[in-house]
Amino acid sequence: MGEYAIKLPDVGEGVAEAELVEWQVAVGDVVREDDVLAAVMTDKATVEIPSPVEGKVAWLGAEVGDTVAVGTVIVRLEVEGEGNVAAAATPRPAEADADEAEDEAADEAASPAAAGEKRAPAARETTADDDDD
Repeated sequence: MGEYAIKLPDVGEGVAEAELVEWQVAVGDVVREDDVLAAVMTDKATVEIPSPVEGKVAWLGAEVGDTVAVGTVIVRLEVEGEGNVAAAATPRPAEADADEAEDEAADEAASPAAAGEKRAPAARETTADDDDD
């Protein structure tokens, strides 16, 4: 048994995200190729997302009303064969969020400004005129 991740496809020109308006499936449902999984709405249209493969719904990646970015995994199916996801290579969304937060924290810690490091002000040059005051 393998796992097949289905991502929100590019649903139109210039559309970077869509609102999930309806699930047609639930965890545990068996779906066939071309069965409608969900409906998403952009500012231009409502689009149905079909299943590209046959399998059993293992996970749903969003709630109705959530805004989802194009390319985000929205459904995971258990399928016969290998699927398209390496079991240990792809973290589940909760794990992915934690990993992302760790990466951002590491990036910030490496930044001189985040570490509290400041450049010393340039030394002020003095001239003979400064001593006359």
